[in-house]
Amino acid sequence: MIELDHVLIAVADLEAATRMVEERHRLVSVEGGRHQGLGTANRIVPLGNTYLELVAVVDEDEAAENGFGSWVARGELPRLLGWCVRTDDLDAVAARLGASVTQGARARPDGTVLRWRMAGLEQSSEEPSLPFFIEWASGTPYPGKAVTQPAAIEELLLEGDPERIAHWIGDARLPVSIRAGQPALRSVVLGTAGGQAVLDPSLWP
Repeated sequence: MIELDHVLIAVADLEAATRMVEERHRLVSVEGGRHQGLGTANRIVPLGNTYLELVAVVDEDEAAENGFGSWVARGELPRLLGWCVRTDDLDAVAARLGASVTQGARARPDGTVLRWRMAGLEQSSEEPSLPFFIEWASGTPYPGKAVTQPAAIEELLLEGDPERIAHWIGDARLPVSIRAGQPALRSVVLGTAGGQAVLDPSLWP
């Protein structure tokens, strides 16, 4: 099983980004938490079976010492950072792609600890048109279910090497549109109660 899990948006200020998502897309977010050892924190925009993750550096020194924190910190803010797909067999995916597996965790404000394993993060940070892969730990509450709201991710517009992207995601059927170009996640099409809307943080004031 491989399905779209979430889209990451790197921001300078979580509270300001929260207000922008609410004003532009009428979507609420919930406080996520601090990523252990990564120097970053997030807020979650729940969308049922997927979600948007607003992520910001909160400890520059800590972020500079790891790949994920450095990825969030570099480049203009805000920006679409990357995308993630979930699997129930991360070890098989990692073996197929020759990717390393890492552990992740964060604590919610209520003290609940979310745990997961990831693979392909290094490649995704270098080529954001490629997703990284996540396997949620058994019993971990899924972030996309935190709040019910009438919206969903309908399509991701990717730019990159179509053959490389196809190889990376294998035979999974994912809601992506691909065009040749410099590797990037260019935009996200949301389906909302008011119709389709394009999410492109580079256009935020």
